[in-house]
Amino acid sequence: MPYIRRVNLVHRSLSRPLTLLGAERKLFFFALCLGATTFNLLGSLLGGVLIFSLLYLAARWATRTDPQILRILLTAATLRCQYDPAKFSPVAMRWVRDA
Repeated sequence: MPYIRRVNLVHRSLSRPLTLLGAERKLFFFALCLGATTFNLLGSLLGGVLIFSLLYLAARWATRTDPQILRILLTAATLRCQYDPAKFSPVAMRWVRDA
């Protein structure tokens, strides 16, 4: 019986991250809220627009680098105590000789 290769079509929209203007939605809304907060607290439209644009550009860069970067950064703080490649703790070994 010959092997028949099976091809499953996956639509591109299923594996593409949900973005607004090229930035992940959560990062975009974070930049938008921080820009609005800066505008309200300082009373400066220029300050609010500047903060929003800087955070928006950072969000676009982060989304282009890795769409799951926000989830990775948030879980990295909780997993730090389990594994840290920068820390080296030597393992104590003891030789036992059979008599």
